[in-house]
Amino acid sequence: MPKRKRTFPCGHRGFGQFCHQCAQQEQGRRLKRQQKDEWKQTFADDPIDLTRLPRNIVEKSREIIQALAEGRDYREFTGKRLQHDRNIVSIPVTRSYRMVCRVSNGTVTPARVETHEEYNSRKPRS
Repeated sequence: MPKRKRTFPCGHRGFGQFCHQCAQQEQGRRLKRQQKDEWKQTFADDPIDLTRLPRNIVEKSREIIQALAEGRDYREFTGKRLQHDRNIVSIPVTRSYRMVCRVSNGTVTPARVETHEEYNSRKPRS
């Protein structure tokens, strides 16, 4: 006697005891949720808030922060001191994002990462 397809509660049809399509989708959702949770946990070690930024900007910012912590000069990243306040350094992360750092006792400490538009609106015009 041939097997009959049955209709599962989700609306899919198949021969098994459960819907394999829905099970596979659920497994994918679980994996994606787990990866997202792992990504969120990496922000706990950051000295500044990077949570609202895109992934590539976060990774590049972390590289710059790590290099500054190791003692590398901000000018290696084409960073510049601002004209109105020489204790503030601007380091371009990408074309659209800037890392603003403060200099105290010769040490460069990151303050924030912001879009180029936010950066332009905050600095005074000269």
